[in-house]
Amino acid sequence: MTERQRHRIGVIPGDGIGPEVVAEALAVADAAGAELELIHYDLGGDRYLKTGEVLPDSVVEEWNSLDAILLGAVGHPEVAPGILERGLLLKARFELDLYVNLRPVKLIPGAPTPLRDSGPDEIDMVVVRENTEGIYAGAGGVLRQGTPNEVATQESLNTRMGAERCIRYAFGVASRRRKHLTMVHKTNVLTHAGGLWMRTFEEVGEEFPDVERAYNHVDATCLYLVDSPQRYDVIVTENLFGDIVTDLGAAIAGNLGFAASGNINPERDAPSIFEPVHGSAPDIAGKGLANPIATVLSAAMMFDFLGDTSVGDAMERAVAEALPDLGIDPTGAMSKSTSEAGRLIAAKAAEIVTGGAQ
Repeated sequence: MTERQRHRIGVIPGDGIGPEVVAEALAVADAAGAELELIHYDLGGDRYLKTGEVLPDSVVEEWNSLDAILLGAVGHPEVAPGILERGLLLKARFELDLYVNLRPVKLIPGAPTPLRDSGPDEIDMVVVRENTEGIYAGAGGVLRQGTPNEVATQESLNTRMGAERCIRYAFGVASRRRKHLTMVHKTNVLTHAGGLWMRTFEEVGEEFPDVERAYNHVDATCLYLVDSPQRYDVIVTENLFGDIVTDLGAAIAGNLGFAASGNINPERDAPSIFEPVHGSAPDIAGKGLANPIATVLSAAMMFDFLGDTSVGDAMERAVAEALPDLGIDPTGAMSKSTSEAGRLIAAKAAEIVTGGAQ
């Protein structure tokens, strides 16, 4: 029997339901045969309220020794909006150069999609979102704040390097899937940034003659995702538009309880971060109501990225096989508790691994 890969994983349970769903994801990974060395980090709202620290530079330096990071959720009702998001999530993306946000949008049979009565039987796409530029770069300012003459600016910063490396990554993903890549932007209005993206898209595309290229405006994309999502294989887009269309993608594939993501450093110069898309949901924290599927699928993405595909595949299959037993209604609510759902998925993962070993 081949010796399993051992991975050094940073774990940030975070706030609210984060610790609950992370615990279940790690249990499923263990059942799927993962060999892990876990390093836990106390980061999030509670630490900020106690110490005023969000993400110390010393922690970022320590992360260089990790293979990957699994993040639960951050967000605390007593912490002002933006402090944790910019100080932890965005800082990590910038410091580790996690320039790709990878979001699979895949309908698991039995998931509560709002398209269940009229939509296609299959939704299976990947969104490649540029993760470190655009309007989230933080450029802008405020004049005469709090007065009737207040002026606020928020600038979108786009570079050829940033667009090209993201687009090139997306072409690589498409070449390994169904060989179709759609760029999403708003080139008819955002002519400067959109022009840069379109020229780069066309030029890089010449290097991938086997990948069919398409373009959609972002507003049309929102319509098509609901009307005809089967048209998409891989989507590549800039930061803000990617943030929007991926949440819509999550909705048509179930809800945020099914939405996994990876913040990727493709060159592996630093550890990539994998996290569910949902928030910390402090209103249900500790009640056993949180759906752990998105975190389980995020961890599965992590193992796939690390090359441990047997673990990742087992975890993804376990979710699909356990889903009928979780009692998920059209609103996304489960009849099982968080821990019960985790145990059911872990049991399926163990069955898959045992069956595969025979």
